Amino acid sequence: MIPVRGYAGARVGVLGLGVSGLATAAALRAGGAVPVCWDDNVDARDKAEAAGHEIADLSKDRACEGLAALIVSPGIPHLYPALHPAVTKAWEHGVIVDNDVGLFFHSFATQEWDVFEKYPKVVCITGSNGKSTTSALLHHILEESGRPTQLGGNIGVGVLGLDPARDGEVVVLELSSYQIELARALQPDIAVFLNLSPDHLERHGGIGGYFAAKKRLFTQGGPERSVIGLDQPEGQYLANLMREGAGAADPVIAVSTQRKLKGKGWSVFARKGFLSEWRKDRQVFSIDLRDVAGLPGVHNHQNACAAYAVCRSLGLAPKQIEPAVRDYAGMRHRCQAVANEGGVKFVNDSKATNADAAGKALGAFPRIRWIAGGQAKEGGISALEPLFGKIAKAYLIGEAAEMFAEQLGDTPHEISGTLKAAVKAAKAEAEVGDVVLLAPACASFDQFENFEKRGEAFEAFINA
Repeated sequence: MIPVRGYAGARVGVLGLGVSGLATAAALRAGGAVPVCWDDNVDARDKAEAAGHEIADLSKDRACEGLAALIVSPGIPHLYPALHPAVTKAWEHGVIVDNDVGLFFHSFATQEWDVFEKYPKVVCITGSNGKSTTSALLHHILEESGRPTQLGGNIGVGVLGLDPARDGEVVVLELSSYQIELARALQPDIAVFLNLSPDHLERHGGIGGYFAAKKRLFTQGGPERSVIGLDQPEGQYLANLMREGAGAADPVIAVSTQRKLKGKGWSVFARKGFLSEWRKDRQVFSIDLRDVAGLPGVHNHQNACAAYAVCRSLGLAPKQIEPAVRDYAGMRHRCQAVANEGGVKFVNDSKATNADAAGKALGAFPRIRWIAGGQAKEGGISALEPLFGKIAKAYLIGEAAEMFAEQLGDTPHEISGTLKAAVKAAKAEAEVGDVVLLAPACASFDQFENFEKRGEAFEAFINA
């Protein structure tokens, strides 16, 4: 746990009592603060009360009076699409609003670091798609190289649930736009921007607000090194913003999977399955990614490029990085090969909750029986039309089934309704060489608690 500093003896509100909220309350108490907790869900309040925390409705004047800060969990809107009443009340009383990421950066560095031979580093990774894989791959490489490391944020342990830093440690944080947009302190040593696709638009008031939230990690965070994907205008804009004037060392490592990056700067790009590092107009190293089972498809090659670039920034040699990349097993629910029966491969990409992510999975395989559907995002799957030729047949589930059927047009499809029915039909009709791919292009909440539960169900239906 990272004890929160700066609030000893103060009353601090905690809004939202899920995993991150409870961890925040515990970290505040460990730092000498008095957490005052609230959640609109009575079961969550009961759980916090059982842990010994004070409970008070933070949307009421009496509860807000005397608070030093209000710490808001990532899932709770503080601006769009509608303000939570507790946030409004905090503003009325002049109470600062922050989140656990802001508290982490305010509290992580301590005087104990003065005796360390090497200061710890914090690497923050964001983007619409691929940030979990990039974070997990980077953490894996660091572990294999013998570097002390922890992984947390939007993956695994919440930021305040991490352990205090060790000498020379690298903390890898996956951060969503929800976590970045409200943090009052952002101080990554290395920041990574992978890509941007329309997602969470209601929460951010549109694509501009969504990008602005992610951009804060760089413009407010001021990282020493930025690793930025250049395959979209937003990445190109951000890289230009972070570069310094003529004669200064370039603090940006450019990443691409669409083209060779030329010039005298530092770049890592992947083309035709090969990762290449270039510096000062010459190639430094190359890795053949084509047979790395844990990183299938061009989208995963972007993740590999970003993780490689961070490792090089941290001083790892290419020959330390390559073996760890090759033995990376991949992440569950993210283009994860879960079975191979009679020449038919079954792939779980339940994390593909928007069309862009699903499109990357479709692009990774030659002939696909596609299971898609759920709670649709804006635009549905119309943007994936160039990939429809790879689909042997689509099996549509959930609320989006009818809309997706219309958008697929003449592409073979059926409305299966449930995931169980879709798996059964796909298994019965699949031929040797086919890939049965769960890449829903949708949120899961119409039929499942979260994407993990959806992926677990997919695996269970295959095994059955």
